[in-house]
Amino acid sequence: MSVTLTAQDKATLRTAAYGAVSLISAADVAGSPHKAATHGSIALSSATGLIGHVLAAKSKDINLYGKTVAELADRVLPALTEAVSRLKQQDLAEAANFRDIVIVAIEAAARTHQAQPSPTVADMTRKITEALDAA
Repeated sequence: MSVTLTAQDKATLRTAAYGAVSLISAADVAGSPHKAATHGSIALSSATGLIGHVLAAKSKDINLYGKTVAELADRVLPALTEAVSRLKQQDLAEAANFRDIVIVAIEAAARTHQAQPSPTVADMTRKITEALDAA
């Protein structure tokens, strides 16, 4: 099945994926937020398929503005649900691919300590996973 993504669809996918990594990084303030962001971003840039192409594109349409983690979450969590929902409408395999890519990225971001994630990181991971599964 061929997937046709509008510019807005692509912006939503990028905002959702990179926003998820940003949320994990923000939740890891007691640890190493820069390492979390770096590891998560590397995972996203390693994505393949249609989603990999969308995430790798140089673009300024990623909307991660906000002064607080709550403001970021208000933008990113709905974007995750919307991204999966839009992909499911066209191709279930691409929706699953996007979900898998985001999960790998947040797991990579959360593992910067090589130990169990902090309670705040674990809670943020749960919220991201719930948003992905809400579609």
